[in-house]
Amino acid sequence: MSYQLYRNTTIGNTLQESLDELIQYGQITPTLAVKVLLQFDKSINQALSNRVKSRLTFKAGKLNTYRFCDNVWTFMLNEVEFREVQEVAKVDKVKIVACDGKNVDDRR
Repeated sequence: MSYQLYRNTTIGNTLQESLDELIQYGQITPTLAVKVLLQFDKSINQALSNRVKSRLTFKAGKLNTYRFCDNVWTFMLNEVEFREVQEVAKVDKVKIVACDGKNVDDRR
């Protein structure tokens, strides 16, 4: 199972708009567009899992709200400080959505 979180990124939105345009002009079928989006979901999740090696830490002044539903955690944080080695960034509000990064097949 691949999460669809990255469809709301710039690249995901651009892909969806391009697919909609191709459907509109009759160059692809809606079924093919769905297959392309499902492959995008798999590929982006796999690439982020295998290729991203940098790590950062964060500390929040306040945990505003949290939620756990369908194996997805959502955290709303206030007064957050992010650190990566010597770089520091401070923000007023952050929403973090955290999903299980393992594939269903990997859990067996």
